[in-house]
Amino acid sequence: MKVIVIGGVAAGMSAAGKIKRNRLDAEVVVYEKGGTLSYGACGLPYYVSNVIKDRDRMIARTADEFRSQGISVNLYHEAVKVIPERREVIVKNLKTGETLIDTYDKLVITSGASAVVPPWEGSGLGNIFVLSNLEDGDAIKQAAHHSDVKSVAVIGAGFIGVELVEAFLEIGKQVTLIELQNQILPGFDKDMVQSLQEELAQQGAVLKLGEKVERFEGSGRVNRVITNVNSYAADLVVIAVGVRPNTSFLDGTDVARLKNGAVVVDRSMRSSIPDIFSGGDCATVYHRILVRTDSYIPLGTNANKQGRMIGDIITGIPVDYQGTLGTAMIKVCGMEAAKTGITEKEAVINGIPYKAVTVTAENHAAYYPDPEPLLIKLITSPDSKKVLGAQIAGRSGAAIRIDIFAMAVHTGMTAPELGYVDFGYSPPFAGVWDAVGIAANRVK
Repeated sequence: MKVIVIGGVAAGMSAAGKIKRNRLDAEVVVYEKGGTLSYGACGLPYYVSNVIKDRDRMIARTADEFRSQGISVNLYHEAVKVIPERREVIVKNLKTGETLIDTYDKLVITSGASAVVPPWEGSGLGNIFVLSNLEDGDAIKQAAHHSDVKSVAVIGAGFIGVELVEAFLEIGKQVTLIELQNQILPGFDKDMVQSLQEELAQQGAVLKLGEKVERFEGSGRVNRVITNVNSYAADLVVIAVGVRPNTSFLDGTDVARLKNGAVVVDRSMRSSIPDIFSGGDCATVYHRILVRTDSYIPLGTNANKQGRMIGDIITGIPVDYQGTLGTAMIKVCGMEAAKTGITEKEAVINGIPYKAVTVTAENHAAYYPDPEPLLIKLITSPDSKKVLGAQIAGRSGAAIRIDIFAMAVHTGMTAPELGYVDFGYSPPFAGVWDAVGIAANRVK
C-alpha cells in the first residue's frame, strides 16, 4: 500500500507516523512545500517576542527523524494538482522548478491553511507580514527587533492577532490593534472580553475597534495604516484577519469543499472521493454541539487528532471522530481566557434554545492571600440543563478550568451534576466550592 501525504505539519505527520507504526510495509511519501515538518505553530507569537528563544524547541521531530522511520520526506515540494481518476498527484519542486507525477493507493490531504490578505492598496510594501508558518515567524522576529521599528500595527483581533499584540508589547514596541468588529476575540461573547481589552490598554496597546482598514502608505516600506476613521503610524504591520485552506490544487476535481475551500470530510476523515482523506486546517470537523460535519475550526488540537485517526483508518482500524467543541485558550498579558462548546452568540445564530448564566467567583479561597476574580459564563439547555458551552476570563487559574467544562459538555453532563462533582479543595488553589461548581449551581 502506497500513501501520499500532502502537507507535513500537525495532521500530516501525525497521519504519516501512525500509518508507518501500524503497518511497517506501507510506503508513505510526504510532500511538504515548506522547509520544516511537525512544528508547534501556536508557539510562534512567543518566538517573535523571544519568550521562546530557541526555534528548534518548537520542532517536534525533524525530517531526518521521520526518514529514519522509513517515511519518504520531500521538503520544498508543493502539490499543484490531483487527478483522482488516475490516482495521480502532480508535484512541483520549489527549488528546481521541475514537476513530477506520483501515484497513490491512498491520498491524505493535510495541506493546512494560509493567512488571508485582503486586496488593500499598498499591501505589497515592505515590513508587512502574515504569520502562517515558521518562516513567517523568522521574518517577523528579525524585522521587529530592529531598532528603527518603533510602532507596530496588528490588523485583526483574533487569537493570533491578540497574541502578537502581547509579543510586540513584550519587546517594547508601540502597538495599535485594529479590528473590524467592535470587540477583540470575536469568537467569544462581547461581555466576556471587556476585562481583556482593558488589560491590553493598561499594558500600553491602543485598541481601534470597529474600524475598517482601507490601505497602507509608505515609500518602499510601510509607515502608515489608513482606516475609514483615522490613520496610524506603523513601521511594521502584521495582517491577522483569518485563514483560508490551501486546497486550490483540488480545483477541477469532484472533491467536495466548503466555499472557503475546506475539504468536507465525514467522521472517519473520508472525503467525497474514495481513498482520499483529509484533516487539519484544510478540512472540516464534526462539531459535537452543532451536530454537523461541516464546521471549520482550524486548531492544532483538531489537526493532531484527525491525523492520528487517518493513520488508524487507512491501516484498517475503524474509528470515528468524536467531535470538536472548539475548546481554546489564550494568554492576554497578565490575564487568561478560554472557551468550549457554543457561545451565546453561536446559540442565537444557530437557533439553539439556551439559557445563559454569568458568575464571578474567586480562583482560590478568599482567606488565602491575593484571590483573583474569575468571570464565568455558562450556556445550558433551558429544559435539560445540559451544559452546552462555557467561557472564562480572569488571571491565575482561569484558562485551565475550561477543561472541566469541556469534559462536561463532551459527556452531556447537566449543570446540577457538574455542581456536585467532588472537586479538589486546598486554599492556594480553590475554595471549598470551586468557581466551576459555583457557576454550575447558579443555573436554575
